[in-house]
Amino acid sequence: MNQNKHHITDVAIIGSGAAGLSLALSLANHCKVTVISKGELTEGSTLYAQGGIAAVFDKKNDSIESHVQDTLDAGGGLCDKTAVQYTASNAHDCLQWLIEQGVPFDMEFDSKGKERFHLTREGGHSHRRILHAADATGRAVQTTLISQVQAHPEITLLEQYNAIDLIGDKKLGQNGKHIHGVYMWNRAAKKVETISAKFVALATGGASKVYLYTSNPDVSSGDGIAMAWRAGCRVANMEFNQFHPTSLYHPELQNFLITEAMRGEGAYLKRPDGTRFMKDFDEREELAPRDIVARAIDFEMKRLGANCVYLDISHKDKDFIIEHFPTIYAKCLSVGLDITKDPIPVVPAAHYTCGGVMTDFNGKTDLDNLYAVGEVAYTGLHGANRMASNSLLECIVFAHAAAKDILAKIQHSPALKVLPMWDESRVTNSDEEVVITHNWHELRLFMWDYVGIVRSTKRLERALHRVELLQQEIRDYYANFRVSNNLLELRNLVQVAELIIRSAMERKESRGLHYTIDYPQLNDNPTPTILTPLAHDELPK
Repeated sequence: MNQNKHHITDVAIIGSGAAGLSLALSLANHCKVTVISKGELTEGSTLYAQGGIAAVFDKKNDSIESHVQDTLDAGGGLCDKTAVQYTASNAHDCLQWLIEQGVPFDMEFDSKGKERFHLTREGGHSHRRILHAADATGRAVQTTLISQVQAHPEITLLEQYNAIDLIGDKKLGQNGKHIHGVYMWNRAAKKVETISAKFVALATGGASKVYLYTSNPDVSSGDGIAMAWRAGCRVANMEFNQFHPTSLYHPELQNFLITEAMRGEGAYLKRPDGTRFMKDFDEREELAPRDIVARAIDFEMKRLGANCVYLDISHKDKDFIIEHFPTIYAKCLSVGLDITKDPIPVVPAAHYTCGGVMTDFNGKTDLDNLYAVGEVAYTGLHGANRMASNSLLECIVFAHAAAKDILAKIQHSPALKVLPMWDESRVTNSDEEVVITHNWHELRLFMWDYVGIVRSTKRLERALHRVELLQQEIRDYYANFRVSNNLLELRNLVQVAELIIRSAMERKESRGLHYTIDYPQLNDNPTPTILTPLAHDELPK
């Protein structure tokens, strides 16, 4: 055995981004909370979110109904209208909560000299309703929440811990749908530990690392989706992977995102010859939703054989550009690009997982005591395409809803169970790490080529065949060798890749972020794609 520690808590939260930390802070005055972070607390998608958070603060010119309609329009007919209404209606109060936590959203003075929040506009929004902190809103949210959780006496922070699997009734040799804890790998000590909890919440983010090019940090490997699926949860709409249209194309700054707010403030998309092209694809031009913009860029790149296109805001005043986009200005300048003078080379990159683990409006999954909040979850909000600045909003709204539901149940929850030890008596240290490296690269490459912005039935069939071969190799490897960070992430990514491919094969139409050349039309009366796990024995630990 290589296990030397057992943790006990009321609520175990896997993930330390906006969703996980908001949930922790909403619970901690009433119970003991443990936050499990795969890397450092800062290392997640929230930190890198440049845009902002959508909420109606200008009631004179904007409305909740308008926010709802914009979201429904962007979602391509697949949003759950009740979920959209619920989110938009709670947006103002949740933003007010963030403000009370100390998030420094940008301010301005109106014509009468009264201070107010500066609201920007992004693609898909019909009004200025985006609260932001310059072009680094995620960093402002993340650092503020981290300071609050670090100061709270009832929150325990476990950094450098990979969650491996949920511990449910099945692992205890019982029939039922309860989750009792988590197996996790202490990366520093290289030991597997357990944590018992009355409730477990997944706040692990998305799965964009399944693609070769992504704007996401390395931790975005679909861990929560894969763990929930293995435990018996349904997933929905996994075919809808959002590709951010404008990721910087530069060898020294890979994965660096150029915020949609730049197009909202008047930047133009141009071909290499300097001509604009978005007017050829959508009447909203640069303010069209992300899926339309990403496909337009992909089309132009393939048509021209170009490595990238260009985003140009140099026609705006220099001081305006530096004030509104200081992070992007500084980053680009560090590699010799002056965005006040030069167009920015950009390409699409995998950015957001619109589907995920199915939950209700309290964040509860199909399994008792298990919640999912944020990008890991499918709430019905995003439909076939996530509208800009609704993602951080979803994290906060549903974190608060989950906290309220957990606190209503926690006093009546049963006693903690004795959890089984992690058994690695029949495994050894790996002598073939190259297998993981090779499979990792192969997976991300064929997902990009076959299951990317434009798909076909033949490409999906090829991808599924490759995934099935990889899954068998990884099962054998997982059964015979001790766990490691790369092995755990690869295991989860291959599982998520299968879910994405199978979901894409189910949808016989092109809608939102899912575009296939074999079914270019829209079907009438579309429904979400829901996958249900088969009853099967769990894989060896």
